[in-house]
Amino acid sequence: HSRKRWERFVHSENQHLVSPEALDFLDKLLRYDHQSRLTAREAMEHPYFYPIVKDQARMGSSNMPGGSTPVSSASMMSDFDSKKKRKVAEIYQALNSDPIDVAALRRMAISEGGLLTDEIRCKVWPKLLSVNTDDLPPLPAGKELREDNKDYQQVLLDVRRSLRRFPPGMPDEQREGLQEELIDIILHVLKRNPQLHYYQGYHDIVVTFLLVVGDRLATALVEKLSTHHLRDFMDPTMDNTKHILNYLMPIIDQVNPEVHDFMQSAEVGTIFALSWLITWFGHVLSDFRHVVRLYDFFLACHPLMPIYFAAVIVLYREQEVLDCECDMASVHHLLSQIPQDLPYETLISRAGDLFVQFPPSELAREAAQQQAERTAASTFKDFELASVQQRPDTVLRQRFRERLRGEERTKSILTKPRTNRFVKLAVMGLTVALGAAALAVVKSALEWAPKFELQIFP
Repeated sequence: HSRKRWERFVHSENQHLVSPEALDFLDKLLRYDHQSRLTAREAMEHPYFYPIVKDQARMGSSNMPGGSTPVSSASMMSDFDSKKKRKVAEIYQALNSDPIDVAALRRMAISEGGLLTDEIRCKVWPKLLSVNTDDLPPLPAGKELREDNKDYQQVLLDVRRSLRRFPPGMPDEQREGLQEELIDIILHVLKRNPQLHYYQGYHDIVVTFLLVVGDRLATALVEKLSTHHLRDFMDPTMDNTKHILNYLMPIIDQVNPEVHDFMQSAEVGTIFALSWLITWFGHVLSDFRHVVRLYDFFLACHPLMPIYFAAVIVLYREQEVLDCECDMASVHHLLSQIPQDLPYETLISRAGDLFVQFPPSELAREAAQQQAERTAASTFKDFELASVQQRPDTVLRQRFRERLRGEERTKSILTKPRTNRFVKLAVMGLTVALGAAALAVVKSALEWAPKFELQIFP
C-alpha cells in the first residue's frame, strides 16, 4: 500500500475502527518506511499483524487503502499458521523419536522462527544441552546458600537492578519471588562449581532461563551452560573473553573491509560488544521475544556464534557507521546502542552463513594476531623503562615467553574434538531441505556437543 493512502486512512474518521495496537503498528511502518528494512515476513509475524487483519476483515475492502481484500490477508495468515503447525509437528516428532533426534531439534531451533513457544523450549532446551530432566537434583534452601558466600552481595545488587528484565505489569510480589529464585540459582551453580567465577551480566542469562522453564530446570540448564558455552566468561581473568572478542574484527574485515578499516581508524576496539557477548544480548534487548529467539539459535550452535551475530549487527549498520564521526567516542556510542527494530531472522540467517564461510578455525590466526599486536604495543613502555634501569632484553625476553605461553593456551582453546560416530549419523540424518549453511552450523554444534550426550541419548 502506498504511504499516502495509509496516512489518509490512519488520520481519517475510520481510525476508531482499528485497535490502538494496530494503529501503533501502522505508525511504525509509516515512520520507518523502507529504511526500517522491515521485511514482509517480519511484518506478518509482528504481534500487531493479527489485529490489523481482524479489523480489516470487519471493515471490508472498501474502507481499506489500496483496495486490498480480507481474503488475501486471511490467506497470508492461514499460510503462516500452517507452516507453524508443520514445524511444531516436526519438533514433536524429533522429541518422540527413539533415540531423540537432537540434530533435527538443532535444525528447528536455528531455522526461521526458532522453537516458537516457551512450552516447546521447556522440552527442547534440555535436549540441546544434554540435560536429563528425569533426574533433576533438588534445590537447597536459600539460607544455607547465602551464608558466608563471597558472591552473595554482588549477586544481590545485580538482581535488584534487573527490574526491566521481568515482564511489564508483573505484580511486585511475583517479581520479588522470582528475584529470590534467581539469586538462589546463581549461588547454587557457583557453590557446586567452585572453579567458576561470577561476572556481572551472568544474571541476565540466568533470568532468561528462569522465566522460560522455571527454577528447578533452569538450575540444571544454567549449570550445564556455565561449564560449557559460558565457561570462558567465568574464568578468574578476562583473557579468554577478550580472545573471543578478538574474532569480531576479522569477521567484519572478511565481509566489509571498508567498515573494518573505518573502525580501526577510529580505534573503537571491541569493548562495545562485551555486554552483547557475555549476556547473549539479554542485557541490551528490551523485547523478550527477541531474547529467547536468539537463545534458541545460540543453544543449537557453536559457542562462538554470539560473536558472529555481533558482527552481523555491525555490518547491518554499515551506513550508520561510515556516516559517523571517525573517532572512538562517536563510533563507540553509536555501536553501543542496539536498534530495537532489527530484522532478527535475517541477521540470524546471515550469522549462520558467515560461520560457514569463515569458520573459527580460519580466523584463529587473525584473532591471535590482534592479541599479539596489542602485546607488542604494550611492551614499548617496559622497553623504555628497562633501557634506564636494566638490560632491555630482560623484559623483552620475559614478555616474549609470556606471549608464547598465551599463544599455546589459545591453540589449546581453539582445538576442538573432531566428529565421532554419533555426529556422523546425526548429520547423515539431516534432510536436504536444511540447506548448506544450516547443515554446517548444526554439524559444528554437534561436533562441539559434550561427550556425555552419548550417555543420555544413545
